[in-house]
Amino acid sequence: MSNRLDLPRRGKRSLRPTYNSEAFGRLSERFARFLGTANFLVYMSVFVLTWVLWNALAPSDLRFDSFPFIFLTLILSLQASYAAPLILLAQNRQADRDRIQSAEDRSRDERNLAATEYLTREIAALREGLGDAATRDFIRGELRELLEELRSKVESDSE
Repeated sequence: MSNRLDLPRRGKRSLRPTYNSEAFGRLSERFARFLGTANFLVYMSVFVLTWVLWNALAPSDLRFDSFPFIFLTLILSLQASYAAPLILLAQNRQADRDRIQSAEDRSRDERNLAATEYLTREIAALREGLGDAATRDFIRGELRELLEELRSKVESDSE
């Protein structure tokens, strides 16, 4: 059955779990964005303060993590061990987006430069062409001179 060319091959099965890397990347970016907010600092501070106060001031039989708060340290270390790679993943994704944006910016800048150079050449060609063409001021000046000549001729003929 595996030699049949009219059927697609079955995918190889693996014991490793599969995941959507794009969804995981988006989740890591949201998490990293949240870690960088004042809300996270406030929530974390309230959590730690509540933990310490409860385990320091509550009756002995209700305390679950006595001084030096080893379980709190474990939880914070676990949170940090997951936060650091997620933040790095988010930074890598942002760096990839920045590289793509930079390449697009360079491409757009090159197109703008080419368009500007083209327009500069066109303006130069128009200036050259206008150098050979009679301008409105030149024609007015010539007409004034002709009018003066005609007046002077008319005056000389009338005398």
